[in-house]
This record gives sequence, structure tokens and C-alpha cells, in this order.
Amino acid sequence: MNRDAVARALGSRYATPYLRNYVRWKVAMDPVYEGVAERLREHHLPLVDVGCGVGLMVFYLRESGFDGPIVGIDFDEGKIAAANEMASRYEHTEFRTGDARAPLPEGHSVLILDVLQYFETAGQQVTLRNAARVVPEGGVVIIRSGVRDKSWRYRLSWLSDTFGRAIRWMQAERLVIPTREEIEGAFAEGFEKEVVPLWGRTPFNNYLFIFRRAARRSE
Repeated sequence: MNRDAVARALGSRYATPYLRNYVRWKVAMDPVYEGVAERLREHHLPLVDVGCGVGLMVFYLRESGFDGPIVGIDFDEGKIAAANEMASRYEHTEFRTGDARAPLPEGHSVLILDVLQYFETAGQQVTLRNAARVVPEGGVVIIRSGVRDKSWRYRLSWLSDTFGRAIRWMQAERLVIPTREEIEGAFAEGFEKEVVPLWGRTPFNNYLFIFRRAARRSE
């Protein structure tokens, strides 16, 4: 199925009209879904989605053919409940409540999508270091985040995230959008790096960071 078809299919499965409309719009408009799926098409390691929300990325990956075990973690119990309502459709897929800054399961690739800005800088660094620590050889950490710079896109990103906190869609402590250097610093050793703008049809200052754990060279 193409992205629009997946958006319609996933949207129809959520319980409330709000979530059904949100899911259809989000998947159809946001380039992060195809951006992540493209980089995981030949990937079979277990995956943990930190800050998974209602499980939308997890289900998109399943519909796109990703067959490795997936664990979704989110602080919001209501979102986890919504994700678990759909999880029975897919094998090896589970969701649990938890803090994004808590230690992650060993031997997993990691997704951190639109999460970092809701923690102070120290909390962001804990989250990033935890991800770097658990990724095995051949594994990957994929991060989507707004980036703090001097652009108009950054200012719009800040306003959008502030609104998300105000209406309580994001149960966030604060809003601190990281710099590119702050994100990359946790993966300075042992990782191959790819960083691409991920604006799509949106005005936001989002970037996709892909850090692949390089295989160790044999002596």
C-alpha cells in the first residue's frame, strides 16, 4: 500500500473520531513515516520506539513490512492504552508505560521521534546516551527532532510545540529544542552518521538523524 492507503487503513482502526482523523492527517502529511520506514526496510533487529505515543510509527512500520520485534514506550498511559487496543493485530508488538530517560533493553535499535524537546538538556543527554549504549553492531538509532537555530522554521517549531503542551496533547515538563551539536555529540564514537532535513510539506525545522553502529574491525 502507498502512504495514503496506509493512512486511511490505520486511521479507520482507532476507537475515537479524533484519533481517526488525526492518524489519517498525520500519516498522509508527515514525511517522518516514510523516512523511517525507508531506512528500516532491510533491518531485522529488535526495535524500541521511545515516546511512541499511540503507536502510529510502530503500526506504520508493520504495514510497511518490518518484521522484527518492537517495543513501544511512552509516559502517557492513555496513549499506551490506545496503542495496546491495536497491538493484537500484529505479532511481536508490545507497548508499555515508561520514562524516555529510563534504561533501554539491550540489543535493540532505537527510535526517538519528536521527544527530546520536552526534556531539559540534561534529560536529553541521558536519553541519547541510553540509546547509544544499547545499540548492537549493525543497529541504528533514528532521531527526528526540531533543531534550535536562527531560522524562521525554528520559531514556528517552537510555537507548535508550545501549543501541543498547552492543550495537553504532549504531557511534557518543559520545552527545550536541542541544537544539532547536542544531538550528534552522544554518537561521536563508533557510529556512522547521516543527517537530513525532514521538512516535507510542513513549515517546521525538523531533521532526521540516523546513527548506525559500525561493525568492529577484526584484528
